[in-house]
Amino acid sequence: MKKSLYIGTIVLSAFITRAQDLHFTQTAQTPLLINPAAAGVYDGWERVIINHRNQWLGASTQFMTTNISADINLFKSPRNDKAHMGVGLMFYNDIGGDSQYGQRAGAVTVSGIIPMGGTGHILSAGIQAGMGNRSGNTNALTYRSQWDGQKFDQLILSGEQNKLMSFNYLDASAGLYYVFDGSQSSFQRKKEFKLQIGVSGYHLNAPEFKFSNGTSGERLMRKYVGHIGVTSDIGTSRMAIDANAIQTIQGPHYQTLFGLMMKYRFEDNTMITGHTQKAYVGIGLYTRLKDAIMPSVLIDWRGFQFGISYDVTLSALRNAYKGGSLEFSLSYVNRSHALFKTRRARF
Repeated sequence: MKKSLYIGTIVLSAFITRAQDLHFTQTAQTPLLINPAAAGVYDGWERVIINHRNQWLGASTQFMTTNISADINLFKSPRNDKAHMGVGLMFYNDIGGDSQYGQRAGAVTVSGIIPMGGTGHILSAGIQAGMGNRSGNTNALTYRSQWDGQKFDQLILSGEQNKLMSFNYLDASAGLYYVFDGSQSSFQRKKEFKLQIGVSGYHLNAPEFKFSNGTSGERLMRKYVGHIGVTSDIGTSRMAIDANAIQTIQGPHYQTLFGLMMKYRFEDNTMITGHTQKAYVGIGLYTRLKDAIMPSVLIDWRGFQFGISYDVTLSALRNAYKGGSLEFSLSYVNRSHALFKTRRARF
């Protein structure tokens, strides 16, 4: 049975009154959604990532989010000791509810990356510009006024006047990103240690939203993100840790996410290639404070990564939505050679 106006209003209020952004659990697999300055800051030359999230599996209606991003390095030297650029593209589709209300957006990201003289310190600044669309279809909804005593009949006039508008908006974001790479090479492999710290701001232009005819518009609240991460091998073993924390503030709303992943490396890389942890499996546990815990698994095989996580809801939302949220990610990082590398003759 389709939802009534009462349920539809609750669903729409999650988008309108809270005015919060979409989010993913596997934040390491959504770098351009966390910080525009992260474009091009990774071990490799080109990167492609696909994410898909199915929110609240136990609900009678589904909420799904899909994100596709790609970013490349331009003018990067093999030793990563020269200033260069990162360029990225991102598209996402976030939709849910009986009205299929949601948003679609695309963005272009450009970053300037400065390695500091071979000391392992890297500083990046990035900007992001995009365009989004929000829309919904109220014709798919049924209302209490359409209840005929036995069923909802859409042939009965609902008496509702307002319709959801489809509207476009421009969006602007920016960020700063610092990385300390203290990895050390040996004859057998490269021992890894990295510290990553960043801050970013999204919707800096506060785009105006207007959801229906006859209503005044409202501004999308600016979102500020702070994040920190540490990746380190554990002694001489095949184990490594990957810990990170992210704090998001958007108007009066905030979200705190942190967790730890343990990685087991089952194939080493040589000093000659200079690659790190060419193949490993990771098992982790993350949490969003006052909301959920999220067990996760990540498998890396020669540049390909597959991740899966499941949100176990602990907040009061579990009373309304039975079941958690399932998320998948698939990515590839080209670590061998640059497809867009500028070649220079040697004499």
